[in-house]
Amino acid sequence: MLETLLKETKSRMHKSIEAVSRELGSVRTGKASVHLLDTVKVEAYGSVMPLNQVANATAPEPRLLVVQAYDKSTVGDIVKGIQKADLGLNPMVDGQVIRIPIPPLNEERRKELARHCKHIAEEGRVAVRNIRRDANEQAKKAQKDKEISEDQEADLHDEVQKLTDESITKIDELVEKKEKEVMEV
Repeated sequence: MLETLLKETKSRMHKSIEAVSRELGSVRTGKASVHLLDTVKVEAYGSVMPLNQVANATAPEPRLLVVQAYDKSTVGDIVKGIQKADLGLNPMVDGQVIRIPIPPLNEERRKELARHCKHIAEEGRVAVRNIRRDANEQAKKAQKDKEISEDQEADLHDEVQKLTDESITKIDELVEKKEKEVMEV
């Protein structure tokens, strides 16, 4: 019971950290990164799908992304998808290739992106605390149902708190690193 609860709690917290990491990866910095396009959805073939299913994206230069459509007929849809994603990017079509220059960020936009990073991190910390609450409630219920002793419940609370602290520290490290990237000129 104890091992299962701890394993499940650790797994859920790890997933929360991964989600924060993924979201931070899609925040734009001054450099080109294919992860900028992770949030782009393309309407093609009668459905909405992620960009990576209809095209290949590369970053051949620090300030340029190149998107190569798998099918020529989807180029227009891909451009629309990039524009709809509201990333502040201006795609240019060159045959079957879409070139996306990455403009430098101004100071105001950098600060706005840094605030957005903090918001993403706070959502991640809240998710981790909710997982902690769920685990502690399960431990209390198990103790109340006489499945575990009071000492085991206390030990479980301590372990869950340790996992929570570690997870929040990882989230803080991720957001600190991303803020540095965003604020670099």
